[in-house]
Amino acid sequence: MAPEARRAALITATLPLLREFGTAVSTRQIAEAAGVAEGTIFGVFPDKASLLRAALMSAFDPQPALEALAAIDPRTELRERLCQAVALLRARMSANENLMIAPRELMADDAEFHEQMMDSRRRIAAGLAALVEPDHDRLRRSPGATAQLLLMLVAVSVHRGFGGGGEFGDMDDEEIVSVLLDGLLVRPSPTSSTESAF
Repeated sequence: MAPEARRAALITATLPLLREFGTAVSTRQIAEAAGVAEGTIFGVFPDKASLLRAALMSAFDPQPALEALAAIDPRTELRERLCQAVALLRARMSANENLMIAPRELMADDAEFHEQMMDSRRRIAAGLAALVEPDHDRLRRSPGATAQLLLMLVAVSVHRGFGGGGEFGDMDDEEIVSVLLDGLLVRPSPTSSTESAF
């Protein structure tokens, strides 16, 4: 097997183990899952941390999410566009929820890895901002700021470390978008009351 194919196979085998065991996963477990001898790992990666970083970068690769965001029809109404974006981002974050702590452990002595993770987040925010851009004149904040706010709401709804699973864990896609676009005030229905809106 060519080195690049071995590398890809090891990353594929590592990801589910990393999600289950975190950074405590052993190279023996990885080798067994990949169907190779343990020494094969070190013929492709200099050490276990390098393999775990590569697996994390695969999990957090922004390209699939960026392509999915770009595929959302910009002619669709803003609220619907954002609901579609929230659904795909929540699915991505939920799949990687158990990996959120691992980067902190692995980033400590790797500035390049840290920068790659930050760049991934910036690219996702830019993809969201592009989705919002056609309606920029309807918003009080720039598309970039709107994208950052939406990403924060999505993260809080998914990740326990950000408060997810508690007060925010039961928010669905539509409510997240509503909080972003409408705020938290309950407004009376125009047909049910003649009182002025809040």
